[in-house]
Amino acid sequence: MIKYSYTIMYVVDVEATIQFYEQAFGFVRKFVTPEQDYGELISGDTTIAFAHIDLASSNLSKGYQQVNKEKPFGIELGFVVDDVLSAIEKVEQAGGTIHESVTVKPWGQTVGYVLDNNGFLIELCTSM
Repeated sequence: MIKYSYTIMYVVDVEATIQFYEQAFGFVRKFVTPEQDYGELISGDTTIAFAHIDLASSNLSKGYQQVNKEKPFGIELGFVVDDVLSAIEKVEQAGGTIHESVTVKPWGQTVGYVLDNNGFLIELCTSM
């Protein structure tokens, strides 16, 4: 059996990223290591975690593409919210940015895209 357990994103500042997700989305930190090079949020069945870019370098001998705010990766975190516009306002107040304006899809779902404080893409959407 395989169970999807973690999404780990490599960042420059783990503590600042944890604080961003607490402020922007209301997640609660599970822990941050004393070295502040790894941290996790309580986010439901799948843990959202952040590791310092130095850990990426030590874990990934072939290297990796570091995130930037110019152009997000072709992957996103998806958060279901009751009110997309209010959620986007909280993201902006916490230091994130709007990437795509809110739209209503043909099937009735409201969707907006933001970038976190590192440049990771997040979809904020109503449930289907």
